[in-house]
Amino acid sequence: MRLSILAKIIDMLSPRYCPVCGNRLNGEEESICVSCNLFLPRTDTWKDPYNNEMAKMFWHRIPIEKACALFYYKGHAFTSNILYQLKYSHRPEVATDLGILLAQEGMKVHFFDDIDGIIPIPLAPHRQRQRGYNQSEEIAKGIAQVTHLPIYTNIVRRNVFKESQTQKDRWRRNENVKEAFELYPSYRPDQEKGKNKSGSIAGRHFLMVDDVCTTGATICACCQTLLKAGNMKFSVLSIGLAGE
Repeated sequence: MRLSILAKIIDMLSPRYCPVCGNRLNGEEESICVSCNLFLPRTDTWKDPYNNEMAKMFWHRIPIEKACALFYYKGHAFTSNILYQLKYSHRPEVATDLGILLAQEGMKVHFFDDIDGIIPIPLAPHRQRQRGYNQSEEIAKGIAQVTHLPIYTNIVRRNVFKESQTQKDRWRRNENVKEAFELYPSYRPDQEKGKNKSGSIAGRHFLMVDDVCTTGATICACCQTLLKAGNMKFSVLSIGLAGE
């Protein structure tokens, strides 16, 4: 695709930089340069979305259908720069472009065929104010651009933030997110008749979207909260898939 003169001028006046290597992007490159995109440590989860190392992480914890991630994530590796940039350097466009990449991979394996909508993992309100956006929601926007699935941000919310999950082991991650989420009042089953919307989401298949999946604790906690509104099933997509 050839760039217009206007696009070339904008690129010259407002240069963009690759979040992985830090080099300036060429006009036709999106958020990641061609070289870094080529050498991303991509996962093989797409070979069998229903039965892979990531999907197994959720077995017997939530009604999981399928799960995939774009690349393997390891702290302090060069690829960790991507997630650092989209979370802490005010680069929401990186998250959106990575969501597009996720969706393009998913379309190849018909990942979205039976999914009803997307729920990005919510941030605590003060975290979102600090960051200016929810990176999971920005990823979801990229997915929606390709799939045209609706995004739901008014069903479940994060009501507390204890501590970062980054340095915690599996058990401590589970403890840290216990009761961290709650349904919006109109979806709570104890709401008075006529105001309860839980029936509108019961029985549906939601795609849960997060930036990194390590133990699955945060995603499971969010899904378990959603299940209070009725039976439903879930699939999961994330940019990074981390080890223990």
